[in-house]
Amino acid sequence: MQINAWLVHNFAVLVSSFRQIIHTPLPSAMTTSVIGIALALPAGLYVLLDNVQNISGEWGGVAQISLFLKPNLAEKQVHKLADQLLNKNEIASVQVIMPEEALAEYKKLSGFGEALTALESNPLPPVLVIQPTNTDASTENLLEYLSRLPQVNIAQFDMLWLKRLFAIVKIVQRGVVLLAILLCLAVLLVIGNTIRLAIDNRHDEIKITKLVGGTDAFIRRPFLYTGFWYGLLGSLIAWILIQLSFWLLQSPVEQLTALYYSDFEMITLNFFSSITLIIIGSSLGFLGAWVTVGKHLKQIQPH
Repeated sequence: MQINAWLVHNFAVLVSSFRQIIHTPLPSAMTTSVIGIALALPAGLYVLLDNVQNISGEWGGVAQISLFLKPNLAEKQVHKLADQLLNKNEIASVQVIMPEEALAEYKKLSGFGEALTALESNPLPPVLVIQPTNTDASTENLLEYLSRLPQVNIAQFDMLWLKRLFAIVKIVQRGVVLLAILLCLAVLLVIGNTIRLAIDNRHDEIKITKLVGGTDAFIRRPFLYTGFWYGLLGSLIAWILIQLSFWLLQSPVEQLTALYYSDFEMITLNFFSSITLIIIGSSLGFLGAWVTVGKHLKQIQPH
């Protein structure tokens, strides 16, 4: 029976604290908007980095080494070299691209088909596309070995740019974590200051409540729920901002990736990420209110 009364009282306080927020729409909207923007920035950047990693994986998730051979090599010599390289344990596969195939593919993809027909001879060399068995430090040794072959003009590691991109993404991820920590602290300060103003406005009411025997837990409860509501509403605003931003970006990103013959689709906050964002926002609101109320209630004593 006592537990039921406690639950009923908590629910009543939860509803009344929400009503108080609604009764001051402009200040509440400003506070929740600031919280929403602060939460949306790191969450949106994190989702954006996930998209960058996914699209870079589609552009070249498999490490390849391209060997541009000398133009005077006959087709039989090219295939002989390919067979020799395929016997090496470090190489998983070798694809032969003859100059005629390369030129036909370039005409198709570049859009300069008519201009290329004016060429008197094919300027493209034979190419071997090599798939290494392992994409680790040994790839650099394999690249060095292949570049010294007498039939090879240029040996190029096609994934080098992607490795650099991943390294940059890791650095940015660390930056996003630091930014998230700083903005979470900012959310705590915003909620703490809002709750402090609410305590100041109800200073006399708190004194009277203490005089008639109200406990600190009883007095603290509505302020904690107010902080919870601010955090929850702020996280919902953050979710809306993120969804809206990625919806606006979706069309131009699809147009860009279509130019690279990719059917990439942007990802946004899924169900788990959305729930996590809401829990973080609500928890920050509750924590900010708890710290502030605990500090200021001690300073208010009935005389």
